[in-house]
Amino acid sequence: MLLNISSSSPISHRIPHFLSNSINPASNFPPTSKTHLPKSHLSTNLSNHSLYGTKNRALFRNKKRYLHHSPRALAGFDIGSFESVLEACAVLTAIVVVHETGHFLAATLQGIRVSKFAIGFGPILAKFNSKNVEYSLRAFPLGGFVGFPDNDPDSDIPVDDKNLLKNRPIWDRVIVVSAGIVANVVFAYAIIFTQVVSVGLPVQESFPGVLVPDVKSFSAASRGGLLRGDVILAVDGVELSSSGSDSVSKVVDVVKSNPEHNVLLRVKRGKEDFEILITPDKSFDGTGKIGVQLSPNLRFSKVRPKNIPETFSFVGREFFGLSYNVLDSLKQTFLNFSQTASKVAGPVAIIAVGAEVARSNADGLYQFAALLNLNLAVINLLPLPALDGGTLALILLEAVRGGRKLPLEVEQGIMSSGIMLVLFLGLFLIVKDTLNLDFIKEML
Repeated sequence: MLLNISSSSPISHRIPHFLSNSINPASNFPPTSKTHLPKSHLSTNLSNHSLYGTKNRALFRNKKRYLHHSPRALAGFDIGSFESVLEACAVLTAIVVVHETGHFLAATLQGIRVSKFAIGFGPILAKFNSKNVEYSLRAFPLGGFVGFPDNDPDSDIPVDDKNLLKNRPIWDRVIVVSAGIVANVVFAYAIIFTQVVSVGLPVQESFPGVLVPDVKSFSAASRGGLLRGDVILAVDGVELSSSGSDSVSKVVDVVKSNPEHNVLLRVKRGKEDFEILITPDKSFDGTGKIGVQLSPNLRFSKVRPKNIPETFSFVGREFFGLSYNVLDSLKQTFLNFSQTASKVAGPVAIIAVGAEVARSNADGLYQFAALLNLNLAVINLLPLPALDGGTLALILLEAVRGGRKLPLEVEQGIMSSGIMLVLFLGLFLIVKDTLNLDFIKEML
């Protein structure tokens, strides 16, 4: 399973972000005071800003991790607690089970012979047989497959049996091959529906100023009297609007450009509104730093639908918003492959991201699961060998040729090369993503 993780990937996170030393101008917040999140109601794309020094920033990162899904976030993954990893694995496994169940039901309901239903790959951990089908759980639950006895040399079923998949009409085979994709899309919709009904959707509310989620001890900000939870309303007489990323950028620019020079901040603390002078320390690169974490002054609340029509309206907007993001990310991957290839993640990174979501906000697992379902559906539609889309392409080619199949050795050669390519890519991503895990990077 592959996942494209980009700045537009709408994983829900509603905690302050760890702020990097750079400014992301692509971040965008609606100027309105209260709004549903754009495209996907749960999507957020906060700017990352820090006024820590590089060394201190690294130390702070080791103490407290903030979830952030952006291209830079892929530089390192924190898998968190064992419980959150299990939750992420359970989500991934459930999605695989749904996909393979789609294939399985589409075949069995049409009377097509099925020989195996497996969750995972590799050595068999447990299995049982029922109605001539072997059900198995395998060592690596990062995928699965439904096996058909069509080309099984050990099968005693006649090769011309009408209930073998290869002997069925084109339409029957199209239904079987595409059923896994359909199952994932339906499952994604069901997950979003459950979220809307049981949890609700978040509403983003913007306020003027910049929030200070953290102040480093003995820093310039601490010496100047800035406290955690303060809101900076103005910097050097310039008022900060409710447009979060722009406001954060203004504070960062002023502080960085004034090392060892006084900076006047107007601060709101509770019901008090006052001014303080802070003298930024000089960083090793000559820019100013005051030792704070900054984030847009946002608050999130949840809204639930009031009636049935509004329920389906919420679900529809969320579903199509997620679908748009997935398709747009895939398009960007192909159009700008050299720049976006690093965002493609394998099973290890998917589980790591899922663990971060589970640890920071259990509600985010709804959208994580829906996003994975849609990713799996879209990826499997690609006309590549070893994917459902590749099999559909061969069936379509057969239809164009008037029902004449390609020679068996040609089909097997195409599928074998595709399987090798997918295995190579999967192993590469597993190694890459494993090396990007924080505890692995600390050991190296």
